[in-house]
Amino acid sequence: MGGVTFNRAFYDRECVLNQAGQTNRIAGAGADLAGRRSVGRCSVRGSFSGLACMLLAALLSGVPAHADDASAGERNSPAIQENAFVQNDSRETAANAAGTYVSVPIDLEPIHRRGGVPESLEILQLMEKQQRLVAERASRCTVSVKIGAAQGCGVIVSDSGFVITAAHVAMRPQRRAIITLSDGRQVSATTLGMNREVDAGLIKIDPDQNGGKPWPHASLGTSDNLVPGMWCIAMGHPGGYDPSRGAVIRVGRLLEVSPDVIRTDCALIGGDSGGPLFNFAGQLIAVHSRIGNDVADNLHVPIDHYDKSWDRMALGEAWGFLPNFKPTLGVSGNRSTKTAEIIAVKPGMAAEAGGMMAGDVVIKFGRQPITDFQSLVDAVADTMPGERVPVLVQRGNDTVRLVIEIGRSG
Repeated sequence: MGGVTFNRAFYDRECVLNQAGQTNRIAGAGADLAGRRSVGRCSVRGSFSGLACMLLAALLSGVPAHADDASAGERNSPAIQENAFVQNDSRETAANAAGTYVSVPIDLEPIHRRGGVPESLEILQLMEKQQRLVAERASRCTVSVKIGAAQGCGVIVSDSGFVITAAHVAMRPQRRAIITLSDGRQVSATTLGMNREVDAGLIKIDPDQNGGKPWPHASLGTSDNLVPGMWCIAMGHPGGYDPSRGAVIRVGRLLEVSPDVIRTDCALIGGDSGGPLFNFAGQLIAVHSRIGNDVADNLHVPIDHYDKSWDRMALGEAWGFLPNFKPTLGVSGNRSTKTAEIIAVKPGMAAEAGGMMAGDVVIKFGRQPITDFQSLVDAVADTMPGERVPVLVQRGNDTVRLVIEIGRSG
Protein backbone atom coordinates (compact mmCIF):
# COMPACT_ATOMS: atom_id res chain seq x y z
CA MET A 1 0.00 0.00 0.00
CA GLY A 2 3.05 2.23 -0.35
CA GLY A 3 3.18 3.31 3.28
CA VAL A 4 -0.31 4.77 3.26
CA THR A 5 -1.74 5.05 6.77
CA PHE A 6 -5.35 4.91 7.82
CA ASN A 7 -6.28 7.11 10.78
CA ARG A 8 -9.45 6.26 12.63
CA ALA A 9 -10.90 7.21 16.00
CA PHE A 10 -11.52 4.09 18.02
CA TYR A 11 -14.01 3.84 20.83
CA ASP A 12 -14.22 1.64 23.88
CA ARG A 13 -16.17 -1.51 23.07
CA GLU A 14 -19.68 -0.99 24.41
CA CYS A 15 -23.03 -2.69 24.75
CA VAL A 16 -22.01 -5.76 22.71
CA LEU A 17 -24.43 -8.65 22.51
CA ASN A 18 -23.70 -12.19 21.42
CA GLN A 19 -24.99 -13.13 17.98
CA ALA A 20 -27.66 -15.81 18.09
CA GLY A 21 -25.63 -18.17 15.91
CA GLN A 22 -28.13 -18.42 13.06
CA THR A 23 -25.81 -18.84 10.10
CA ASN A 24 -28.02 -20.03 7.31
CA ARG A 25 -27.95 -19.08 3.64
CA ILE A 26 -25.37 -17.18 1.66
CA ALA A 27 -27.04 -13.93 0.59
CA GLY A 28 -25.53 -13.29 -2.77
CA ALA A 29 -23.40 -14.33 -5.74
CA GLY A 30 -26.57 -14.98 -7.69
CA ALA A 31 -29.62 -17.18 -7.33
CA ASP A 32 -27.51 -20.35 -7.38
CA LEU A 33 -26.57 -19.73 -3.74
CA ALA A 34 -29.50 -17.90 -2.25
CA GLY A 35 -32.49 -18.16 -4.56
CA ARG A 36 -34.54 -15.25 -5.81
CA ARG A 37 -36.50 -13.33 -3.22
CA SER A 38 -38.56 -10.24 -3.78
CA VAL A 39 -37.50 -7.03 -2.11
CA GLY A 40 -39.55 -6.47 1.05
CA ARG A 41 -42.19 -3.79 1.21
CA CYS A 42 -39.87 -1.54 3.17
CA SER A 43 -37.19 -1.60 0.48
CA VAL A 44 -37.14 1.89 -0.97
CA ARG A 45 -35.24 4.28 -3.19
CA GLY A 46 -35.37 7.13 -0.72
CA SER A 47 -39.15 7.51 -0.41
CA PHE A 48 -40.73 9.00 2.70
CA SER A 49 -43.25 6.16 2.85
CA GLY A 50 -40.44 3.58 2.97
CA LEU A 51 -38.78 5.20 5.95
CA ALA A 52 -42.12 5.65 7.66
CA CYS A 53 -42.71 1.93 7.17
CA MET A 54 -39.46 1.14 8.94
CA LEU A 55 -40.31 3.49 11.79
CA LEU A 56 -43.68 1.84 12.25
CA ALA A 57 -41.91 -1.52 12.39
CA ALA A 58 -39.63 -0.11 15.08
CA LEU A 59 -42.60 0.83 17.20
CA LEU A 60 -44.07 -2.67 16.89
CA SER A 61 -40.94 -4.77 17.26
CA GLY A 62 -38.86 -5.79 20.24
CA VAL A 63 -35.71 -3.98 19.13
CA PRO A 64 -34.40 -1.73 21.91
CA ALA A 65 -35.53 1.84 21.33
CA HIS A 66 -32.16 3.09 22.53
CA ALA A 67 -29.13 1.87 24.36
CA ASP A 68 -28.30 2.89 27.88
CA ASP A 69 -27.04 6.49 27.82
CA ALA A 70 -24.05 5.67 30.00
CA SER A 71 -22.82 2.92 27.67
CA ALA A 72 -23.88 4.44 24.35
CA GLY A 73 -22.62 8.00 24.62
CA GLU A 74 -19.79 9.40 22.53
CA ARG A 75 -16.20 8.49 23.38
CA ASN A 76 -13.36 10.94 23.13
CA SER A 77 -10.49 8.52 22.57
CA PRO A 78 -7.72 10.02 20.41
CA ALA A 79 -7.17 8.78 16.88
CA ILE A 80 -4.55 6.06 16.52
CA GLN A 81 -2.44 4.89 13.60
CA GLU A 82 -3.83 1.82 11.88
CA ASN A 83 -2.24 -0.41 9.26
CA ALA A 84 -2.37 0.45 5.57
CA PHE A 85 -6.08 -0.17 5.14
CA VAL A 86 -7.00 2.23 2.32
CA GLN A 87 -6.32 5.77 1.16
CA ASN A 88 -9.27 7.02 3.11
CA ASP A 89 -9.71 8.98 6.33
CA SER A 90 -12.98 8.10 8.02
CA ARG A 91 -13.01 10.64 10.83
CA GLU A 92 -16.09 12.81 10.97
CA THR A 93 -14.00 15.91 10.29
CA ALA A 94 -12.72 14.43 7.05
CA ALA A 95 -15.81 14.90 4.91
CA ASN A 96 -15.03 15.50 1.25
CA ALA A 97 -16.77 15.38 -2.09
CA ALA A 98 -15.26 12.00 -2.99
CA GLY A 99 -16.51 10.27 0.16
CA THR A 100 -19.91 9.42 1.54
CA TYR A 101 -19.76 11.24 4.87
CA VAL A 102 -22.71 13.57 5.55
CA SER A 103 -22.75 15.82 8.60
CA VAL A 104 -25.49 14.82 11.05
CA PRO A 105 -27.79 17.65 12.22
CA ILE A 106 -27.56 18.27 15.95
CA ASP A 107 -31.20 17.29 16.45
CA LEU A 108 -30.46 13.87 14.92
CA GLU A 109 -27.35 13.14 16.99
CA PRO A 110 -29.16 11.22 19.77
CA ILE A 111 -31.01 8.94 17.35
CA HIS A 112 -27.87 8.55 15.21
CA ARG A 113 -25.72 7.55 18.17
CA ARG A 114 -28.18 5.46 20.16
CA GLY A 115 -31.06 4.59 17.84
CA GLY A 116 -34.65 4.73 18.92
CA VAL A 117 -37.88 6.00 17.39
CA PRO A 118 -38.37 9.66 16.40
CA GLU A 119 -40.62 11.50 18.80
CA SER A 120 -41.87 14.15 16.38
CA LEU A 121 -42.70 14.68 12.73
CA GLU A 122 -39.79 17.12 12.47
CA ILE A 123 -37.30 14.44 13.53
CA LEU A 124 -38.88 11.97 11.12
CA GLN A 125 -38.48 14.48 8.29
CA LEU A 126 -34.86 15.11 9.28
CA MET A 127 -34.21 11.35 9.18
CA GLU A 128 -35.75 11.14 5.72
CA LYS A 129 -33.62 14.01 4.43
CA GLN A 130 -30.47 12.50 5.97
CA GLN A 131 -31.21 9.10 4.44
CA ARG A 132 -31.59 10.68 1.00
CA LEU A 133 -28.29 12.55 1.30
CA VAL A 134 -26.40 9.41 2.37
CA ALA A 135 -28.03 7.25 -0.31
CA GLU A 136 -27.15 9.74 -3.05
CA ARG A 137 -23.47 9.60 -2.15
CA ALA A 138 -23.43 5.89 -1.32
CA SER A 139 -24.88 4.91 -4.70
CA ARG A 140 -21.80 6.28 -6.47
CA CYS A 141 -19.45 3.76 -4.83
CA THR A 142 -21.86 0.80 -4.57
CA VAL A 143 -21.00 -1.54 -7.43
CA SER A 144 -22.22 -4.77 -8.95
CA VAL A 145 -19.64 -7.58 -9.10
CA LYS A 146 -19.79 -10.39 -11.65
CA ILE A 147 -17.38 -13.32 -11.60
CA GLY A 148 -18.23 -15.95 -14.15
CA ALA A 149 -21.96 -16.56 -13.93
CA ALA A 150 -22.18 -15.46 -10.28
CA GLN A 151 -23.23 -11.96 -9.27
CA GLY A 152 -22.88 -10.01 -6.06
CA CYS A 153 -22.02 -6.51 -4.89
CA GLY A 154 -19.12 -4.53 -3.53
CA VAL A 155 -18.19 -1.04 -2.38
CA ILE A 156 -15.22 1.04 -3.53
CA VAL A 157 -13.19 2.15 -0.50
CA SER A 158 -10.21 4.00 -1.99
CA ASP A 159 -9.58 6.49 -4.75
CA SER A 160 -7.17 3.94 -6.26
CA GLY A 161 -9.97 1.42 -6.80
CA PHE A 162 -9.90 -1.11 -3.97
CA VAL A 163 -13.30 -2.80 -3.57
CA ILE A 164 -14.35 -4.70 -0.46
CA THR A 165 -16.98 -7.40 -0.72
CA ALA A 166 -17.98 -10.73 0.81
CA ALA A 167 -15.49 -13.60 0.51
CA HIS A 168 -18.09 -15.81 -1.15
CA VAL A 169 -18.59 -13.14 -3.82
CA ALA A 170 -14.84 -12.83 -4.53
CA MET A 171 -14.61 -16.65 -4.43
CA ARG A 172 -10.80 -17.02 -4.72
CA PRO A 173 -7.69 -14.97 -5.51
CA GLN A 174 -6.73 -13.97 -9.03
CA ARG A 175 -10.17 -14.34 -10.57
CA ARG A 176 -11.25 -11.89 -13.27
CA ALA A 177 -14.20 -9.76 -12.19
CA ILE A 178 -16.44 -7.32 -14.02
CA ILE A 179 -17.40 -4.28 -11.95
CA THR A 180 -20.50 -2.32 -12.99
CA LEU A 181 -20.47 1.25 -11.71
CA SER A 182 -23.49 3.33 -10.74
CA ASP A 183 -23.68 4.90 -14.23
CA GLY A 184 -23.64 1.50 -15.94
CA ARG A 185 -20.01 1.65 -17.03
CA GLN A 186 -18.17 -1.66 -16.74
CA VAL A 187 -14.53 -2.02 -15.76
CA SER A 188 -12.31 -5.03 -15.21
CA ALA A 189 -10.96 -6.03 -11.81
CA THR A 190 -8.98 -8.80 -10.13
CA THR A 191 -9.85 -10.59 -6.92
CA LEU A 192 -7.20 -10.47 -4.21
CA GLY A 193 -7.39 -12.18 -0.82
CA MET A 194 -10.19 -13.16 1.51
CA ASN A 195 -10.77 -13.98 5.16
CA ARG A 196 -13.37 -16.71 4.80
CA GLU A 197 -13.70 -17.07 8.57
CA VAL A 198 -15.82 -13.90 8.59
CA ASP A 199 -16.70 -13.75 4.84
CA ALA A 200 -14.51 -10.73 4.03
CA GLY A 201 -13.06 -10.35 0.54
CA LEU A 202 -11.00 -7.82 -1.43
CA ILE A 203 -10.98 -6.88 -5.13
CA LYS A 204 -8.85 -4.32 -7.02
CA ILE A 205 -10.07 -2.47 -10.10
CA ASP A 206 -7.44 -2.86 -12.81
CA PRO A 207 -5.42 0.34 -13.44
CA ASP A 208 -5.86 2.98 -16.15
CA GLN A 209 -9.65 2.75 -16.51
CA ASN A 210 -10.76 6.10 -15.09
CA GLY A 211 -8.84 8.65 -17.11
CA GLY A 212 -6.44 9.35 -14.27
CA LYS A 213 -9.26 10.50 -11.97
CA PRO A 214 -9.82 9.06 -8.48
CA TRP A 215 -12.62 6.58 -7.96
CA PRO A 216 -15.60 7.63 -5.82
CA HIS A 217 -15.32 5.80 -2.53
CA ALA A 218 -17.01 5.26 0.81
CA SER A 219 -16.02 7.06 3.98
CA LEU A 220 -14.98 4.45 6.52
CA GLY A 221 -16.53 4.17 9.93
CA THR A 222 -15.82 1.72 12.72
CA SER A 223 -17.86 -1.22 13.93
CA ASP A 224 -16.43 -0.84 17.42
CA ASN A 225 -19.00 1.68 18.69
CA LEU A 226 -22.20 0.15 17.30
CA VAL A 227 -25.17 -0.64 19.54
CA PRO A 228 -28.47 -2.42 18.92
CA GLY A 229 -31.23 -0.07 17.84
CA MET A 230 -29.02 2.21 15.74
CA TRP A 231 -30.38 3.10 12.30
CA CYS A 232 -28.55 2.00 9.17
CA ILE A 233 -28.80 2.18 5.38
CA ALA A 234 -28.18 -0.89 3.22
CA MET A 235 -27.25 -0.50 -0.45
CA GLY A 236 -27.02 -3.13 -3.16
CA HIS A 237 -28.00 -4.46 -6.56
CA PRO A 238 -30.30 -7.42 -5.78
CA GLY A 239 -30.47 -9.73 -8.78
CA GLY A 240 -27.69 -7.78 -10.51
CA TYR A 241 -27.31 -4.27 -11.89
CA ASP A 242 -30.50 -2.80 -13.39
CA PRO A 243 -30.00 0.51 -15.25
CA SER A 244 -33.67 1.43 -14.89
CA ARG A 245 -33.52 1.01 -11.12
CA GLY A 246 -30.01 1.74 -9.90
CA ALA A 247 -28.88 0.80 -6.43
CA VAL A 248 -31.69 -0.32 -4.12
CA ILE A 249 -31.86 1.33 -0.69
CA ARG A 250 -33.03 -0.42 2.47
CA VAL A 251 -33.42 1.51 5.73
CA GLY A 252 -33.32 -0.53 8.93
CA ARG A 253 -31.78 -0.98 12.35
CA LEU A 254 -29.05 -2.98 14.02
CA LEU A 255 -30.62 -5.87 15.91
CA GLU A 256 -27.53 -7.49 17.43
CA VAL A 257 -23.85 -6.59 17.44
CA SER A 258 -20.88 -8.89 18.08
CA PRO A 259 -17.19 -8.70 17.11
CA ASP A 260 -17.61 -11.09 14.17
CA VAL A 261 -21.10 -10.38 12.85
CA ILE A 262 -23.80 -7.71 12.81
CA ARG A 263 -27.46 -8.60 12.41
CA THR A 264 -30.00 -6.14 10.96
CA ASP A 265 -33.59 -6.05 9.74
CA CYS A 266 -32.60 -4.54 6.35
CA ALA A 267 -34.29 -6.73 3.74
CA LEU A 268 -31.59 -8.42 1.62
CA ILE A 269 -32.06 -10.87 -1.24
CA GLY A 270 -29.91 -12.86 -3.67
CA GLY A 271 -27.29 -10.64 -5.31
CA ASP A 272 -26.98 -8.18 -2.41
CA SER A 273 -24.02 -9.98 -0.83
CA GLY A 274 -20.92 -7.83 -0.61
CA GLY A 275 -22.88 -4.58 -0.65
CA PRO A 276 -22.33 -1.82 1.92
CA LEU A 277 -24.09 -0.98 5.17
CA PHE A 278 -23.82 2.69 6.24
CA ASN A 279 -24.73 4.57 9.38
CA PHE A 280 -26.73 7.81 9.21
CA ALA A 281 -23.50 9.81 8.83
CA GLY A 282 -22.70 7.99 5.60
CA GLN A 283 -19.85 6.01 7.15
CA LEU A 284 -19.33 2.42 6.05
CA ILE A 285 -19.84 0.14 9.05
CA ALA A 286 -20.33 -3.34 7.54
CA VAL A 287 -20.66 -5.44 4.38
CA HIS A 288 -23.61 -7.75 3.60
CA SER A 289 -22.88 -11.44 4.10
CA ARG A 290 -25.78 -13.86 4.70
CA ILE A 291 -29.56 -14.05 4.74
CA GLY A 292 -31.06 -15.29 7.99
CA ASN A 293 -34.20 -17.35 8.49
CA ASP A 294 -36.32 -14.35 7.54
CA VAL A 295 -35.90 -11.75 4.79
CA ALA A 296 -35.55 -9.11 7.52
CA ASP A 297 -32.95 -11.07 9.53
CA ASN A 298 -29.61 -10.58 7.83
CA LEU A 299 -25.93 -10.88 8.74
CA HIS A 300 -23.11 -8.47 7.88
CA VAL A 301 -19.30 -8.45 8.21
CA PRO A 302 -18.18 -5.67 10.61
CA ILE A 303 -15.93 -3.16 8.82
CA ASP A 304 -13.14 -3.52 11.38
CA HIS A 305 -12.39 -7.03 10.06
CA TYR A 306 -11.27 -5.53 6.75
CA ASP A 307 -8.83 -3.35 8.66
CA LYS A 308 -7.45 -6.30 10.61
CA SER A 309 -7.16 -8.54 7.54
CA TRP A 310 -6.14 -5.89 5.02
CA ASP A 311 -2.42 -6.66 4.67
CA ARG A 312 -2.96 -10.40 4.12
CA MET A 313 -5.85 -9.87 1.72
CA ALA A 314 -3.90 -7.26 -0.27
CA LEU A 315 -1.16 -9.87 -0.74
CA GLY A 316 -3.71 -12.31 -2.17
CA GLU A 317 -3.95 -14.68 0.78
CA ALA A 318 -7.14 -16.68 1.38
CA TRP A 319 -7.77 -18.53 4.60
CA GLY A 320 -10.40 -20.15 6.82
CA PHE A 321 -13.98 -21.28 6.36
CA LEU A 322 -17.20 -19.52 7.20
CA PRO A 323 -18.92 -21.36 10.09
CA ASN A 324 -21.26 -24.04 8.71
CA PHE A 325 -20.08 -23.31 5.15
CA LYS A 326 -17.07 -25.56 4.68
CA PRO A 327 -17.01 -26.74 1.04
CA THR A 328 -17.57 -30.48 0.73
CA LEU A 329 -17.41 -32.89 -2.22
CA GLY A 330 -18.40 -36.09 -0.42
CA VAL A 331 -15.79 -38.62 -1.58
CA SER A 332 -12.96 -40.62 -0.08
CA GLY A 333 -9.68 -41.64 -1.71
CA ASN A 334 -6.19 -42.98 -1.12
CA ARG A 335 -3.74 -40.21 -0.21
CA SER A 336 -0.71 -42.46 -0.70
CA THR A 337 -1.14 -43.05 -4.45
CA LYS A 338 -0.08 -40.79 -7.33
CA THR A 339 -3.62 -40.50 -8.72
CA ALA A 340 -6.84 -39.05 -7.34
CA GLU A 341 -8.83 -42.26 -7.55
CA ILE A 342 -12.22 -42.15 -5.87
CA ILE A 343 -12.63 -45.09 -3.53
CA ALA A 344 -16.15 -44.24 -2.29
CA VAL A 345 -18.86 -41.69 -3.02
CA LYS A 346 -20.94 -40.72 -0.01
CA PRO A 347 -24.72 -41.04 -0.53
CA GLY A 348 -26.71 -37.83 -0.82
CA MET A 349 -23.69 -35.55 -1.16
CA ALA A 350 -22.39 -33.30 -3.92
CA ALA A 351 -20.27 -35.84 -5.80
CA GLU A 352 -23.13 -38.35 -6.07
CA ALA A 353 -25.54 -35.65 -7.25
CA GLY A 354 -23.01 -34.62 -9.90
CA GLY A 355 -22.61 -38.17 -11.24
CA MET A 356 -19.21 -39.10 -9.78
CA MET A 357 -18.65 -42.83 -9.24
CA ALA A 358 -16.28 -45.03 -7.25
CA GLY A 359 -13.32 -45.90 -9.46
CA ASP A 360 -13.28 -42.51 -11.21
CA VAL A 361 -9.87 -40.85 -11.39
CA VAL A 362 -10.14 -37.07 -11.14
CA ILE A 363 -7.73 -35.41 -13.58
CA LYS A 364 -8.99 -31.82 -13.49
CA PHE A 365 -11.11 -29.86 -11.00
CA GLY A 366 -12.20 -26.52 -12.39
CA ARG A 367 -9.04 -24.99 -13.82
CA GLN A 368 -6.79 -26.97 -11.49
CA PRO A 369 -4.96 -30.10 -12.76
CA ILE A 370 -5.29 -32.89 -10.20
CA THR A 371 -2.24 -35.09 -9.60
CA ASP A 372 -3.19 -36.97 -6.43
CA PHE A 373 -5.98 -37.11 -3.88
CA GLN A 374 -4.43 -34.39 -1.68
CA SER A 375 -4.43 -31.98 -4.62
CA LEU A 376 -8.15 -32.73 -5.04
CA VAL A 377 -8.73 -31.99 -1.34
CA ASP A 378 -6.87 -28.69 -1.73
CA ALA A 379 -8.84 -27.76 -4.85
CA VAL A 380 -12.17 -28.39 -3.13
CA ALA A 381 -11.07 -26.30 -0.13
CA ASP A 382 -10.52 -23.37 -2.52
CA THR A 383 -14.17 -23.35 -3.64
CA MET A 384 -17.34 -22.01 -2.07
CA PRO A 385 -20.48 -24.02 -1.18
CA GLY A 386 -23.02 -23.70 -3.99
CA GLU A 387 -20.36 -23.10 -6.64
CA ARG A 388 -20.74 -25.24 -9.78
CA VAL A 389 -17.39 -26.69 -10.82
CA PRO A 390 -16.57 -28.57 -14.05
CA VAL A 391 -14.70 -31.79 -13.26
CA LEU A 392 -12.88 -34.13 -15.66
CA VAL A 393 -12.59 -37.77 -14.61
CA GLN A 394 -11.06 -40.82 -16.22
CA ARG A 395 -13.64 -43.62 -16.16
CA GLY A 396 -12.15 -46.76 -17.64
CA ASN A 397 -11.06 -45.83 -21.17
CA ASP A 398 -13.31 -42.78 -21.31
CA THR A 399 -12.83 -39.19 -20.21
CA VAL A 400 -16.05 -37.91 -18.67
CA ARG A 401 -16.93 -34.27 -17.95
CA LEU A 402 -19.09 -33.62 -14.89
CA VAL A 403 -20.48 -30.44 -13.35
CA ILE A 404 -20.67 -30.69 -9.58
CA GLU A 405 -22.35 -28.18 -7.25
CA ILE A 406 -20.17 -28.02 -4.15
CA GLY A 407 -21.91 -28.96 -0.92
CA ARG A 408 -21.31 -27.65 2.57
CA SER A 409 -20.73 -29.03 6.02
CA GLY A 410 -20.21 -27.68 9.49
